[in-house]
Amino acid sequence: MSVATSRVNRPVQAEIPPLQNGDLLSREEFERRYEATPNLKKAELIEGIVYTMPPPVSDAYHSRPHFNLIGWMFNYCGATPGILGGDNGSIRLDLKNEPQPDGYLRIAPEFGGQAKLDEEGYVVGAPELVAEVAASSASYDLHVKLQCYLRHRVKEYIVWRVYDDAIDWFVLRQGKYEPMPCHENNFKSETFPGLWLNEAAMRQGDIPGIMRILQQGISTPEHKAFLARLQKPT
Repeated sequence: MSVATSRVNRPVQAEIPPLQNGDLLSREEFERRYEATPNLKKAELIEGIVYTMPPPVSDAYHSRPHFNLIGWMFNYCGATPGILGGDNGSIRLDLKNEPQPDGYLRIAPEFGGQAKLDEEGYVVGAPELVAEVAASSASYDLHVKLQCYLRHRVKEYIVWRVYDDAIDWFVLRQGKYEPMPCHENNFKSETFPGLWLNEAAMRQGDIPGIMRILQQGISTPEHKAFLARLQKPT
């Protein structure tokens, strides 16, 4: 005699939807879906809208420019204790904005920096400087994301438009972004004394040229004075 088995009714756990370009999400739901979406290279939440980047990344138009930009920032950090940097880290700005910039520099909070780490290890608040490798002037880096960084008071914003072969460096002045002056092809940060960038060398991938101008910047009295200020916790 056979015994019939009964099927236990169990609630079916709904699958977490993947992130899609254009989704309107809260930051909490964005993070939930981001963590559940495998093989996603990069995603950002800007003004409550999801922007995702497809996996293929070319050497000439993103990988190498990104590498050189991060190397330049890394070397400045190495010469400037108290300055912290990041590469493709998610930044919690508010409940509708969690960008993932290509690179950023921030002053450590104990030295007066405006961003800090939360208990989960995320950067909360705006870094003092953010850098992006963008396609062209049509990129959202120069439109919706620029307005987001402006509102959250990112003090300096660099956008390298690789297709246009140009670098924009914006500085926050009186509530708006203005172009950073470029003297003799050199940008000189106002927030990070000694952070000098030769635009032509960066665009051409001339690493010795990039490092030569950076070394000139970190050898200045202004950089030495900045180091002295950083040794005095707030």
